[in-house]
Amino acid sequence: MSPRRRLTRRTMLGTLAAWPWVTPRARESEPLRIGVTAVILADQAAFLARWAEYLRARTGSAVQFVVREEYQPVLEKLLVRELDAAWICGFPYVRHRGELQLLAAPMFRGRPLYQAYLIRTRGQAAVNGWADLRGRVLAMSDPLSNSGWLVARAQLYAAGLAEQDLRRGFFAHGHRNVAEAVAVGLADAGSIDGYVWETMHARGLDAARGTEVVWRSPWFGFPPIVAPSGREPTALRDALLAMGNDAAARPLLDALNLDGFTAATPALYDSIRELARGVPGTGVA
Repeated sequence: MSPRRRLTRRTMLGTLAAWPWVTPRARESEPLRIGVTAVILADQAAFLARWAEYLRARTGSAVQFVVREEYQPVLEKLLVRELDAAWICGFPYVRHRGELQLLAAPMFRGRPLYQAYLIRTRGQAAVNGWADLRGRVLAMSDPLSNSGWLVARAQLYAAGLAEQDLRRGFFAHGHRNVAEAVAVGLADAGSIDGYVWETMHARGLDAARGTEVVWRSPWFGFPPIVAPSGREPTALRDALLAMGNDAAARPLLDALNLDGFTAATPALYDSIRELARGVPGTGVA
């Protein structure tokens, strides 16, 4: 089925939903499609199966998670409305804010905020900050990642360095992969999501034990769950916002190392927007 026909069918179902004789059960054949990337730390297949079942029970619709390793394929599917929602980074959200609407922001340690970290191989005393990366290898997460690319570009610039001043920079495609690359010495340092590193550290993972934090950014809005503009999966939003007060959701939130989800406004991501405005080539005006 082409994207055009699929969109038309979903639009028709949305219109029919306004009529009283169309029940939630009748619409269950159209699953909620939610895009995710490697932001999930738990065993993805088993964890997402449990989360899908939890959301199905609370939305009345089947849930299908669409998993991609890189951010760009998820963003593309979201923008052409092949996804009903996606968990993305704040950087692509501010780039496409006119085409996306916020559904929920995760709560980490009581706030919908996180930091970017610069980590080094444990004991690598020569790297104490961004200015020390000249002639060294830097691992980053993804070109659409705030903490795994945008922050790195901005901080290198502030330190008087360009990417060509590195011996090498590479994308590991996943924050956990960044930590693993630094821990085993494939990179001297890594630009990483602080929430991911803290969660790995709390769980005693080797990649966290083999690295250490040398710099922390200011606070940014936590990577949000968004939907295409004009398409508001209200039942999904309500289910996410209720998770923090639902005992049945506690094992899922514990697996994510989150407290729950909260409503968010575009202003939460203003600091990322301002950062992107200062970095050439981001597409943020």
